[in-house]
Amino acid sequence: MKFLNRKKSWVVIGLAGLILGACGNPSATSQEDQSLSKVEEAKELVVATSGTLYPSSYYNDNNELVGYDVDVAKEVAERLGVEVVFKEYNVDGQVSSLTKGEADLAANDFGLTDERAEKFSLSTPFKYSFNSMIVRESDDSGIASLDDLAGKKAAGEPNTSYMRLAESYGAELVTYDNATNDQYLTDVANGRTDVIINDYYLQKMAVAAMPDIPVKILDNVYFDPNETGFLFVKDHKALREKVNEVLAEMKEDGSLKALAETYFQTDISVESDQEIQTVDTE
Repeated sequence: MKFLNRKKSWVVIGLAGLILGACGNPSATSQEDQSLSKVEEAKELVVATSGTLYPSSYYNDNNELVGYDVDVAKEVAERLGVEVVFKEYNVDGQVSSLTKGEADLAANDFGLTDERAEKFSLSTPFKYSFNSMIVRESDDSGIASLDDLAGKKAAGEPNTSYMRLAESYGAELVTYDNATNDQYLTDVANGRTDVIINDYYLQKMAVAAMPDIPVKILDNVYFDPNETGFLFVKDHKALREKVNEVLAEMKEDGSLKALAETYFQTDISVESDQEIQTVDTE
């Protein structure tokens, strides 16, 4: 899901990490993890995000990059005593920016899944949620359950867990590249697509922000409880551990709760008591 009013961020230059040899220790063969020292020495935390995902990463009416994930990253950088620099990409670009050394972490409502853990280092969660479906208001797009996805047109970015889930239930995939929420919702309303599977809280905020588009969240079909947080390069454990320390401090002092309530009007930094279905995509 994406939000309208996207602007380009400033251009920044990623700093390459230094590789230190095992000076004076010929038996040491592995490279040291300098992910944290790189940030501290550069005095910059480079964050990959989208700038279009409301309310996690988007531009407000003052053309300021804001959002829950964005503001959490800003607070983390402040507590680390460094400046935060944002780079904007689509989902695939954000992931690639880590492996290319263009960003220190990615912040864009990333699910902390076992699949991602195989390729990346994951922060502790700072958002707990579950998934839902946006459908046409007039006829629910002919969908009453996940089983009804067969033959329906599911909208989303390629290579996401949402689209894989839709495909596993027999949906036809209609892919977008960093599109905005209004485009997604309008296409469902006019029948170009039938359904959008995504995070419940993101969908709730998007639908509320555009009440003139005749779509809705499908009632009482909630599935796949999930956790979201930051992504890091797999071997960058030093930076991840330091960021996790800061996130723990923010949870303890109420900062996470305050940010969550600012953007979601509810405390999504703790687990929900909503009854949620767990689905099997195999």
